[in-house]
Amino acid sequence: MIENRSKETANHVIRVAKMSSLLGQLYGLSEEEVRTLEMVSPLHDVGKIGIPDAILNKPGKLTEEEYKIAQTHANIGYNILKGTGNEIMKNAAIIAFEHHEKWDGTGYPNQLKASQIHIYAQITCLADIYDALIHKRVYKEAWSEKAVLDFIQNESGKTFNPELVDLFLSHYELFNKILMSYKDEDAVSNIL
Repeated sequence: MIENRSKETANHVIRVAKMSSLLGQLYGLSEEEVRTLEMVSPLHDVGKIGIPDAILNKPGKLTEEEYKIAQTHANIGYNILKGTGNEIMKNAAIIAFEHHEKWDGTGYPNQLKASQIHIYAQITCLADIYDALIHKRVYKEAWSEKAVLDFIQNESGKTFNPELVDLFLSHYELFNKILMSYKDEDAVSNIL
C-alpha cells in the first residue's frame, strides 16, 4: 500500500526483500535471521503513510522544510511497528527507524554510526538505495548501472558498511538477477 501510494511499484519491496535476504546470507546471518530479514525489510518505508501526498509525490527536489518532514517517516514507521509485542515486528520497527542512518554517523534520525546501526537496517539500506537509484522515481530519472555501482563504491565507509559493499559488488551478478526477475512494467533500459 505504501509503495503504491508513493508512486513506486510493489516490485520495489519484493526486490528489496530478495536483495536484503541475499546480502544477509552472504554476510553470514543465520537461516532464521535471513528469513526474518526477508519478511521485515519490505516494511522499511511504512512510515511514509504519515507523509503528506504533496511531499511524497512531489516531482523534483524537496525544499529543506519538505525534506525535514519527509525524514519523519523513519520515526512514524518505528512508532507504528514497535508496540506489537511480536519479535518479527520489533525487527521491522528497527529497520523502519534505522534504514536512513549512515555508516559514518551522518544519517537520520539519530546519527547512529557503524555497528550502532542494526545489521538488518544496514543491509536494507544498501538494497533500498540500489533499487531506488536504478529505477525512475517521481523526483528523479533512473541512473545508469555504472553510475549506481560507482555511487555504492564511493559511499563505502560513508553511507554503507564497507563489508556489505564488498559483498554486494563481488556478487553483483546475483543482485542483478533479482533485479531482472522482478522488473517493473516500465523497467529502465539502462540495466545490463
